[in-house]
Amino acid sequence: MPIQYIVQDDIDKQKWDNCISTVENGNIYAYAHYLDAMSKHWDALVLNDYEAVMPLPWNKKYTIHYLYQPFFCAALGVFGNNLSAALVNDFLHAIPKKFKFWDIYLNHGNYFSLPDFNLYQRKNLVLPLHNTYENIFAAFRDNIKRNIRKSESVRCEVQKNIHIDEVIALAKMQAKNFSPVTNDAFDRFKKLYTYLAAQGKAITYGAYLGNHELVASCAFFFSHNRAYYILVGNHPNGKTIGASHAVINAFIKDNAGKNILLDFEGSDIEKVAFFYSGFGAAEEKYAGLKLNRLPFWAKWLKK
Repeated sequence: MPIQYIVQDDIDKQKWDNCISTVENGNIYAYAHYLDAMSKHWDALVLNDYEAVMPLPWNKKYTIHYLYQPFFCAALGVFGNNLSAALVNDFLHAIPKKFKFWDIYLNHGNYFSLPDFNLYQRKNLVLPLHNTYENIFAAFRDNIKRNIRKSESVRCEVQKNIHIDEVIALAKMQAKNFSPVTNDAFDRFKKLYTYLAAQGKAITYGAYLGNHELVASCAFFFSHNRAYYILVGNHPNGKTIGASHAVINAFIKDNAGKNILLDFEGSDIEKVAFFYSGFGAAEEKYAGLKLNRLPFWAKWLKK
């Protein structure tokens, strides 16, 4: 069977999720419930009987259909076993022509040089947690260790399972300065977090000062032997006392010795990548792809 284009209502969600669960490059963002939560619309490309799949989150503006990367979905693309450049290339060719503009990120299993599409490199940082905490801590950069000790000296207390609203409130405040995350996306994320937390697949951490002020927080999702550092909210008052260092350190201490990869979800921002690498995280490359087939009169809509 050729690669088929299937609209959202006709996707067999059970077969879809089985594919995402079992292929070697599956990730949490590609599950049907995740896409339903974070995308207004998504269709799909399917090879054979869900042997390999590609979600297509899309939207429409001024009658023009386009592909985009939903908020809190770091990487999608083609999911399957024994992927090749030729197969990824075929999937991209199978995307319907009605999608005139693409701005998407492909997962690390799609990182190839393709004959017909120009992919650009993006960078993720990941940290294996299978070792003992003592060994993981020993590999921390010295400034990371100093900041952890600083947080302890000011009695910055890290707590688990804080309310997701607290994390979102800090993340919203922080996002105003550098991120286009919408209120709708935060609302969708809260529903998704609640759904996953009920299954034991999500947890929050927060660092408080003695006056009960939340100065650093984050939410983690769990899937595919990964812990995704999915949402971060930090207060300026925690910046100089190592509060975010303390939160990450607490999570690592709680999960050391487990077959889990801590996925920092980036970053292409040099300072952020340097911060994550300070915990001993290594680079994991993945790909981005932009394609512009907009008519001449609409090219100004997207760059």
